[in-house]
Amino acid sequence: MPSSAADPHFVLTIACPDRPGIVYAVTGLLVQHSGNIVESQQFEDPSSAQFFMRIRFAITAPEIGIQELRAEFGAIADRFEMTWNLWDARKPYRTLILVSKFGHCLNDMLFRWSRKALQIDVAGVVSNHEDLRSLTESYGVDYHYIPVTPATKAESEARMLAMIDDLDVDIVVLARYMQIFSDETSRTLSGKAINIHHSFLPSFKGARPYTQAFQRGVKLVGATAHYVTGDLDEGPIIEQDVMRVDHRYNAAELAAAGRDVESQVLSRAVRWHSESRVLLNGDRTVVFR
Repeated sequence: MPSSAADPHFVLTIACPDRPGIVYAVTGLLVQHSGNIVESQQFEDPSSAQFFMRIRFAITAPEIGIQELRAEFGAIADRFEMTWNLWDARKPYRTLILVSKFGHCLNDMLFRWSRKALQIDVAGVVSNHEDLRSLTESYGVDYHYIPVTPATKAESEARMLAMIDDLDVDIVVLARYMQIFSDETSRTLSGKAINIHHSFLPSFKGARPYTQAFQRGVKLVGATAHYVTGDLDEGPIIEQDVMRVDHRYNAAELAAAGRDVESQVLSRAVRWHSESRVLLNGDRTVVFR
C-alpha cells in the first residue's frame, strides 16, 4: 500500500566498494519490510571505485522499527563492506555550537533553528569569550563559557568533549570559533564537526583578512564550510560560495559581504549534514542535495 506522511520515515546512507548487486540487495530488503522509497540518489566514483547511495523511505508496516531495520540490514552491509547509517528522517541532530566574538554565523543559525528551517536541536553554545551570551540566551539557549589559554587548552578541550558526551551531541558547529583544536580532539570529532572560514586562504592569513583583501583589490569574497581535521582549514569541503565585489567596496563593506556569505554557506552545510546528505569520500565529500 502507498505510504503516507504519518508513516515512519527513515534515511539510509551507504558507502562501499562499487560492485554489481548493491542496489538490488538494498531495495529488495526494503520491499520485504513494507518500505516505500520516496527519494533515492546514488553516485559511482570511478576515481576511487566507491559507490555512494542515499535513500529516504517510509515503512507502512507499523510493527517494523528502526532497530529491526538496522539488525536486518547488518548482514547486507557486511556482505558489501559498507560504511552505513540508518537514521530517523525526522529526528533532529543534537547540535553544539562553538563561537568566539564574531556573532553573525551564530545569530543566523539560531534564527533558522528557531524558525525550524534547520533539522537540528541546539543543545547549547560554547564560547571562549562572554561577548555573545545575551544573544544566545535571547533564544532560550544555554551559554557555556570555557576560557582557553595556552596553559589551559588541554583542560578546556576536555571540558568541551565531556559536554558533547553529556548532552548527547550529534554534530559540533564551529560558527567562527577562533581556536585551533589539538590533533587528538580533531580525530575525536572526525566527521561530526563543521567549520566555516573565508575563502581568501591561503593568500590572506592571520588577522584582518578583509583589510588585506581590500589592499589587494579583490573582486570576489567567499566562504568554505568543511569538516574539521588535524590539518588546519583543509578538511573535506561540504559547501562553498562567492559573491562579486568591486572597487566601490571599502574594507568594512568587504567584511560585511563576507559575513553574509559565511552565514549562508555554513547554514547550508549544517542543513545537508543534518539531513544525512553528506558522505565522506576520502578527503572529499559526496553531497546529495
